[in-house]
Amino acid sequence: MNSQQAAPYRQQLLAQRTALLAQIAAQRGGVVSRADAAAEHFGQPEDSRAQVATEREIEFALGERETAELAAIDAALARIEAGSYGQCTDCGVSIPAARLQASPEAQRCIPCQEKAEQTRPA
Repeated sequence: MNSQQAAPYRQQLLAQRTALLAQIAAQRGGVVSRADAAAEHFGQPEDSRAQVATEREIEFALGERETAELAAIDAALARIEAGSYGQCTDCGVSIPAARLQASPEAQRCIPCQEKAEQTRPA
């Protein structure tokens, strides 16, 4: 895929990145780590230890998901810059445009993605 063909995907990825960073900032109330935000919201004297632990686990899981999503977007932008965007990182086949439109950060074709999900530890 040449840079002209990749341009719409680049714009979509940049928009997703901007929206994700804004969402993270809004949820945290600014430039605060998720752990610090959790500490501010939870751990009141009336909260049970189990409730606090559960809320912290949820906050950390959300933080991991956001980090992974941001990393996937950045990796896709790097592939655009490198000229390899739109090619499966596992087998090298072209990823269908419909898949990239639905998920512009996709790094694998559907068969390779399914294989990766099956071999991923639970």
